Amino acid sequence: MAGSKKSNLPTLVFLGSPEPAVVVLDALVSAGAHIEAVVTQPDAKRGRGSLLSPTPVKLRALEHGLAVTHNIADLATLTQSTLGVVVAYGRIISADILQRLPMLNVHFSLLPRWRGAAPVERAILAGDSHTGVCIMDVEATLDTGAVFAQSDTPIADDDTSSSLTTRLALLGADALIDVLTRWPVVGIAQSGESTYAHKISAAEGLIDWRQSSEQICRQVRALPAYCEFNGQRLRILEVSQQPHQDAAVGEFITPDTIATPNGSVQILRVQPAGKAAMSASDWVRGARIGVGDNISK
Repeated sequence: MAGSKKSNLPTLVFLGSPEPAVVVLDALVSAGAHIEAVVTQPDAKRGRGSLLSPTPVKLRALEHGLAVTHNIADLATLTQSTLGVVVAYGRIISADILQRLPMLNVHFSLLPRWRGAAPVERAILAGDSHTGVCIMDVEATLDTGAVFAQSDTPIADDDTSSSLTTRLALLGADALIDVLTRWPVVGIAQSGESTYAHKISAAEGLIDWRQSSEQICRQVRALPAYCEFNGQRLRILEVSQQPHQDAAVGEFITPDTIATPNGSVQILRVQPAGKAAMSASDWVRGARIGVGDNISK
């Protein structure tokens, strides 16, 4: 049973849904936290097929023997918990619930930069050299609460939103447990210019080959990026920035390298519509691409 070993951590309610939140949940369980309940998003259709699937947090919570609910209103009946922990829960928490149960949020940015829904993706798209994670007080307003701890990390040239999120989840788990072992802690008010990390739209994944090669590479690292080729959607999974060559924008200078205004982009892995991911070399053979073809036409 989770939380069975002796711990000086506060009694908790955990709110989270996706895989990165599992990292934090596991760390809390390993630290011996008593987690009275887990709140997560309802089962939904995920991936291919029509079967309902639970969130990654629900699956792991049940493995740990924790009580799970999809209804945040159920928190009104809990009497033992002294603190809530929120990690990518997926919904705004109302002020009346926050009045009954104070909460900490593990937020994947260095606040006040990148408040909002997509801080990791926006940091990569913006070309930020570093980012981090904050343990912050949850307020009714979005990501404005006092910060209790933070930890930063550089953004590597090959970091994707997935690799960076995983690293931030591990940093966040360590920072959270440190805060909880010292709880109550006095937070520090956020200062400096704030930026907002808008939710990513599907349209933002469409590659415009008129962009710089740097921005296209960031787009592929940060988003489910794609382009249209011969009337079909082609997911671009991995690319490499290459030097400039004298060619029209969108032109294949080699069968796997496309010209941009300031350089070129080599395609390394793709996923054609209805097919599995494959190397660019395998795709090139099937697509019969020739030097001088233009992906924009």
